[in-house]
Amino acid sequence: MIKNLAYLLALHSVDGLGPARLKSLLEHFGDDPKLVWEGKIGEIREIGVPENVAKLLEETRKKLNPEKYFQEIQDKGIKMLTLFDEEYPKLLKQIYDPPIILYYKGEFLPADDREIGVVGTRKITGYGKLVTEKFTTELVNFGFTIVSGLARGVDSVAHLAAINAGGRTIAVLGSGLNNIYPPENIGLANKITSGQGVVLSELPPDKTSMPGNFPARNRIISGLSKAVLVTEAASDSGSLITARLAIDQGRDVFAIPGPVTSDLSKGPADLIKEGARLVFEPKDILEEMGMNPDMSSESRVQSTLQLSAQEKLVLEALKNENKHIDEIGRSLELSAASISATLLKMEIQGLVRNLGGGVYCLT
Repeated sequence: MIKNLAYLLALHSVDGLGPARLKSLLEHFGDDPKLVWEGKIGEIREIGVPENVAKLLEETRKKLNPEKYFQEIQDKGIKMLTLFDEEYPKLLKQIYDPPIILYYKGEFLPADDREIGVVGTRKITGYGKLVTEKFTTELVNFGFTIVSGLARGVDSVAHLAAINAGGRTIAVLGSGLNNIYPPENIGLANKITSGQGVVLSELPPDKTSMPGNFPARNRIISGLSKAVLVTEAASDSGSLITARLAIDQGRDVFAIPGPVTSDLSKGPADLIKEGARLVFEPKDILEEMGMNPDMSSESRVQSTLQLSAQEKLVLEALKNENKHIDEIGRSLELSAASISATLLKMEIQGLVRNLGGGVYCLT
């Protein structure tokens, strides 16, 4: 644990004092943030801090009281972990530029190597939503914590699926905790911090969301994760940055193939060409990570054993592709009322899902 934490937070509030520069300053001043804060600006410049950053530090000293600033952060219910704390996530500490400080709300659990990143496009399709929910739920059932970025699309679906499955999730922001972005996910962030995970950022609490924040945010998502799964993404998606960072960090990367007619299938396809592992089912990930996937399918097997002959025919009809209710009815020669009742029952059992417009798929 580092001494004079209030002064470390004050230093961290200065734009341009990122992890590398802060580490250099702390090493020079004997790992005491207060000595850095009170150090001579000329000496700080000599260590390699650029003139504009040194000047900003000098100006910040005049207007910021470190102890008061520290108290204001705590008053907002925000907690901190520093790189020097034993509780700091071990996987994250292994990357080449781990954050000096993590600001967070919620509760961390002891690291158990069961964190997996789930990322993808903000412009999620029905297919992307389906596979993200399916994979996330199965991974949660095996005790994984889901790590994502609280963005629109795949991130939001992954976080919510983890919560709905009774699991835990970690949301990594590209803004400070006092400026949750996107704003429509404030409620989701509150759900996460109310006992089902943690929302965190390396940025000081009052920082707003800016495009340049997200690549740095992505390295934390991959850094916290034992593996990263990309469910649906375009070739220029930011989620591919996360996946490539994961590869650089020595983590496993998995990608789900999608329809060849969709631009959002190109990102996973690109990753597969680069060495990511293609996965069709959650069990593919579990097997790659040395786990027994059969346990997760026990309840489903039990459900299918209790199905009627007609329900089993519906499962077979949907085995390889999604179909409209009318198409299912025609292929099985069933009346509209009969097939509608059967699909409703199977939907309640969690065996099929209505994708909208009368189109059904297997869960």
